[in-house]
Amino acid sequence: MFKLTVCLLTCNSARLLREVLPPLIVVADEIIVLDSGSHDATLAICQEYGITPHHQPYTMHGVQMNHAIELASNDWVLCMDSDEILDAETVDFILRLKARDEPHPQQAWRIARYWHVLGEEVRTIYPVSSPDFPVRLFNRTQARFNQRPVDDKVEGAIQSVKIPGRVRHDTFYSLHEVFNKLNSYTSRLVKYQTVRPSIARGVISAIGAFFKWYLFSGAWRQGRVGVVTGLYATFYSFLKYFKAWYQRQEQKESAGKERADSHVIE
Repeated sequence: MFKLTVCLLTCNSARLLREVLPPLIVVADEIIVLDSGSHDATLAICQEYGITPHHQPYTMHGVQMNHAIELASNDWVLCMDSDEILDAETVDFILRLKARDEPHPQQAWRIARYWHVLGEEVRTIYPVSSPDFPVRLFNRTQARFNQRPVDDKVEGAIQSVKIPGRVRHDTFYSLHEVFNKLNSYTSRLVKYQTVRPSIARGVISAIGAFFKWYLFSGAWRQGRVGVVTGLYATFYSFLKYFKAWYQRQEQKESAGKERADSHVIE
């Protein structure tokens, strides 16, 4: 038998928090909530459940998760986001797992995460298929989240197996949120990762993404939600190259202005 710390990231998470917290409380011996600046009812809801959140300004998802892991009292951690809801089968498996002898530290488990967009389950959301199976339950002495700006994951000396059940990933819950995340993810990608600055490459990539993620994936069968996921993939593929190009142009203009100013001073 072993003890488990649940690490939960929040930021303006009141929309789902009363669905997210109850199953986590069932499996947790300790809950660490790390908030990055909520100004809705998130903190008040945590207090309702007897949880006092910790605070750290947001930089990247992996940084937040690793900080929450550091705050844990137990070596075994279950790392969750505030738009992921465990079902009964997943909860039952974790409870049975905890009741057994403590596993080898290099053992880890993946959740079965089913993505929802605008309230509907989808088959794909760029750049993943649904369900996907991220590692979320592991021993913190063996693994940590990497520092990728988007789509980070757990890395370390671990061997993982899938937990039965379905975890509902209720993301992109409104059209505003779709475009908000589209802008946030592509800006973060350009800021922290090398992207080739090319409009032409962006156009070609966008056309390819439309065919792959809307037509060939079968998203067109899902009506308006399929259109949204198809356009999300298309715009994402274009914007990451366009923003890199725009950033390069700004840098060139800034460098040119600095040279001109230096000549005037001389």
